[in-house]
Parts: sequence; structure tokens; C-alpha cells
Amino acid sequence: MGHAHLLAAGLAGGSRTGGLLPVNDTTLDRWRPPARQCPAALATGAVLVAVALSACTAVDERADAAPAAPHSDTAALNHVHGVAVDPADDSVYLAAHAGLYRLSADGDVRVGPEIDLMGFAVVGPGHFIASGHPGPATDLPQPVGLIESTDGGQTWQVLSRAGESDFHALASSSAGVLGFDGSLLSSADGSTWQRREILAPPASLAATADGTRVLATTDQGVLLSTDGGVSWSVAAGSPLLQLVDWAPDGRTAVGVDPAGIVWSSPDSGASWTEQGDLGAAPQAMDVSASPDGRSRLLVVTGAAVVESFDNGRTITELRSN
Repeated sequence: MGHAHLLAAGLAGGSRTGGLLPVNDTTLDRWRPPARQCPAALATGAVLVAVALSACTAVDERADAAPAAPHSDTAALNHVHGVAVDPADDSVYLAAHAGLYRLSADGDVRVGPEIDLMGFAVVGPGHFIASGHPGPATDLPQPVGLIESTDGGQTWQVLSRAGESDFHALASSSAGVLGFDGSLLSSADGSTWQRREILAPPASLAATADGTRVLATTDQGVLLSTDGGVSWSVAAGSPLLQLVDWAPDGRTAVGVDPAGIVWSSPDSGASWTEQGDLGAAPQAMDVSASPDGRSRLLVVTGAAVVESFDNGRTITELRSN
């Protein structure tokens, strides 16, 4: 879904272009966020955007040590920016200010180096993409641009936009990836990018598996694109959601508002119904297919990591924060 779709195979091989024009300084004004800051273009007065960006903090730009070994550090998960399931083994991963963590009953285990991960998506088994800022023990650029891991988050390589983009929202699909770093950018292969227009800055993006339909949460309400993010319209009557994702059926959308109320839409965002109350504001969410074929909703709040198999009507706590 928005954080668990299969990205085009060209991400790894760089062979698919999908008709996109390569980015250069004449076709795309480079957006360079100042070091140690979050993108100013995202700092709107909207509550949902303010909440989504509240975890942005300064980062240490040193790059003189090896990646950190996995360790348990639940306290570091106060600022979680993304959550997703690795289909390789059904493990739940949390992308946080202090790095990538694998959810464990014995304590959340950090995997790989310390990176302030902002946008995050699971592309396939053991295959992740992300964005954000380098930690104190990495040699990644500031900001990191679009980075990729093909070993379950143990190591990361820059795909593109090094030193240029801090994608706070990412959506991947078989058609490619959409990212927002102050501008909405589209890429078929993760290497070359084209600017897209959008009606308002998105706090989150979610694409169907084929990339045709995309949802965006904004201060104008939920936006819907039926052409892969080329054009957008406001989903009339939608609640003011902070986060959104697509269920595995490709028609049902699930979202969470800033108060922690879960909503669902059975008709691709045309109508929404309140489902349940998380009791806390959301930090990250993901909808994916469980091993038995059910739709699995995961939400990280300031209080807990919870899951639901009925689009938010029944909520079970996986662990407390």
C-alpha cells in the first residue's frame, strides 16, 4: 500500500524510464532544504501537517564510523515516521528518528545504521526505500535523498537526489515512486524525476499497487489522483485525515485523523465512515495483506503500536510505547 507496494523492478536495475524526462537544473528547480532543518515548504499552519512534521530535529552530520550493530532501544521510538511489513518474514519495521527498528516481543531491535528516516516504504522482500538525514555513524549525504536497502535495512545506498531531497512522504507502486520534498516528484526508476503539480502539500501519500490511483492527505482534505499523480481533485466530503493508505483490494482506503479516529472508504475515497478510536494521535500507519490474506492495519501512536484486521473497528495493542 502507500508504504508497502511493489516498486518497479527498474528501481534496482535502473532500466525503466516510463517516459519520464531526466531531471536537470533547467527542467526542475532544485529544492535544497537547509542543513539541520525540516523543509520550510512543509511547515504550513495546518494541524495535520504540523503534527506530521513535529518530529523533525537536528541531526549530527559526522560520517566517521561503521554502521551501528542491531540493539534494543524502545525509548528511541518516540519519533516514528513510518511503519511497514516486510513480506520476507512478516516482520514489522518502524522507521524512526534514531533509525530502523524491527518490532520484537523482547524489545524493538535497531537494524543497520542510525539514520533519521522520514519517508519510508517496503518495496519487496528485504527491499526498502527511504529518505531523511544521516546519523552520526554514516557517510550518507545531508539530506540523504532517496536511499535503498536490499538487505532488510542492514545497509543503505543512495539511488538519487543526494544532498537535495528529504522526502517526508513516499508512495511506491509497480509504476514507480512519488515523493514530496517541498515539491511533488515522480520517478519510474528511482533515478530520474519529473515534477508534478498538487493542490496542497501532502502529509502522506498512498498509491494503489499499479500506481494508477493515489491519495494524499492535506489541509484541504483528501486529494485523489486517478492518473498516477499527474492531476488531482479534492475528495468531496472526506474527513481531515493525517495519514492514509490503500487496502489490498485496491478499492478500500483507510485513514487516521489527527485525533486518532480511524476512517475507511469502500469506494476509493468517495465516501468515508468512522470506524474506531485509537485514543491517541497517529505517528505512522500502514495497510498490507496478512499471510492469511486479510487486510492488516498497523498504526503507531505516541502510546502504542496497534493493529486491526477489520479496517479499524477492532483494535489490538501489539506493544506500548
